[in-house]
Amino acid sequence: MRIAVIDKKKCQPKKCGYICEKVCPGVRMGDETITHEDTNIPVISEELCTGCGICVKKCPYNAISIVNLPEELERPVHQYGVNGFRLFGLPVPKEGVVGIIGPNGIGKTTALRILSGQLVPNLGKEHADWDEIIEYHRGKEIQKHLEKISKGEIVVSIKPQNVDLIPKHFDGTVEELLKKTNDIGNIELLVEKLELGGILKRRLDEISGGELQRVAIAVALGKDAQLYFFDEPTSYLDVKQRLVTAKIIREIVERGSVLVVEHDLAVLDYLSDNIHVVYGKEGVYGIVSGLKGVRVGINEFLDGYLKAENMRFRDHSIKFEVKPPADEWKGESLITFPHFRKTYESFVLDVSEGEIRKGEVIGILGPNAIGKSTFMKVLAGVEKPDDVSLSMKIKIAYKPQYLTSNFEGSVEEFIDSVDINREIFDTYLKNDLVALYPKQVQELSGGELQRVAIAITMAKECDLCLLDEPSAFLDVEQRLRFADLIRKITEKTERSTIVIDHDITLQDYISDRLMVFDGIPGKRGLAHAPESMESGMNKFLKIMDITYRRDPETGRPRANKPGSQKDMEQKKSGKYYYV
Repeated sequence: MRIAVIDKKKCQPKKCGYICEKVCPGVRMGDETITHEDTNIPVISEELCTGCGICVKKCPYNAISIVNLPEELERPVHQYGVNGFRLFGLPVPKEGVVGIIGPNGIGKTTALRILSGQLVPNLGKEHADWDEIIEYHRGKEIQKHLEKISKGEIVVSIKPQNVDLIPKHFDGTVEELLKKTNDIGNIELLVEKLELGGILKRRLDEISGGELQRVAIAVALGKDAQLYFFDEPTSYLDVKQRLVTAKIIREIVERGSVLVVEHDLAVLDYLSDNIHVVYGKEGVYGIVSGLKGVRVGINEFLDGYLKAENMRFRDHSIKFEVKPPADEWKGESLITFPHFRKTYESFVLDVSEGEIRKGEVIGILGPNAIGKSTFMKVLAGVEKPDDVSLSMKIKIAYKPQYLTSNFEGSVEEFIDSVDINREIFDTYLKNDLVALYPKQVQELSGGELQRVAIAITMAKECDLCLLDEPSAFLDVEQRLRFADLIRKITEKTERSTIVIDHDITLQDYISDRLMVFDGIPGKRGLAHAPESMESGMNKFLKIMDITYRRDPETGRPRANKPGSQKDMEQKKSGKYYYV
């Protein structure tokens, strides 16, 4: 089965003069393989297309994808118009928590919209009615759910993906929103658990992304529903907030079933009872796998091979290395920094003296508002410490937490305008950005801008590379892909890299040593000196009151369920992080 997809946002037929139509061998032979009406987007006939790929290569805006699907499939559950994205299969709501894992742009949110009744699937046609939809799914496990949704017999509660849109739909304070939307009467409990007490009187358009995320979660949890949907609930949250959120979501399974889309593997593993893997090609098609146990599903996703489907969707597997204690391979020192303090009007950060070694990646873990970004800004020279002069005579590349760009032009023009090591960029990073080259920088999504920023920072000539929350807006595969590139470039160039991130799986995958930050968020922060992964993780996880074990197949860290035998054994022995 061959499908042709045209990205209507990229396609610019007036500028290229329908070059796809001109170079198509089928059109030259008299077939209507590619057609168009005046000033309209071209249409590719999937029945006549031979899959030669010439139009794909010749399109100056990378707007065309021609794909031979990896297996024989029935009609799609939903398709976004002619030559548009299509989704095959649906997740199945079950008792407990069902997790959904897969890259961005592959149909996860579309699936949730269908299951929640927000979107009526069209079965790949212009329109389909509910009788036809249910008949198509007759005999499948999803049939009963679709019947109930079509009749309005299921009450659903949804935590949307884009929480930044909430202030545009509700003009008022946090407290007013919670009171208006809550029908269970658990507002005080949610406010306490999600730490919303300090922002109740503030307007929604005045709070941060992390605060807005927790408000959205509280709204979803405050509804009396039979089915709960959480689309990326941990974005903007620190590690502690992620684990608290995961615990609260697990508590509501007594009320109803839960479906969760999440890119933090450790949180998804901790949350879920079962998993669906969604695979395919970004913006082209997505296929929902059968239901799998959470451990099996995540491991198969990392392996890139689904056993029950006999489907390889990635040409490589992702493995986690259990590293030796850092002191066993202690490298040459790059810099040492003294104890220093940075004071603001209502916050003070104390940093213990420490050493950064050549060729190593240091991970930084700690709650939000504890001084992690401040520490990085001091190293980068953006901020000055109170009591000492940090005159580090080294080259530093810095990617800040919040990204903005006023550059007027394409991604390719932007990359050509910056001073980078072209050999590093072309060897390691270019392939991950080529598809973005025609896009205007000011039109990039959060994830696309993040990818460009990471690549440019890593490609700069430097001795020390500083990356503040590089996983923000990235999906699972992108996170682990860039983590792998960061490690390779750090080792190859013998530079040092420091990474702030709240994704435990990413930090375990990328870091040689850790810096742990603790204190009182928003008031006082203490940065401990870099230490071994085992020591640092034990210190941090003890503060979080959670234990991790290692999966025997992939080596990835897995959070133990609170109160489980493994959890109690590790806490008793003081080994919160199992190496």
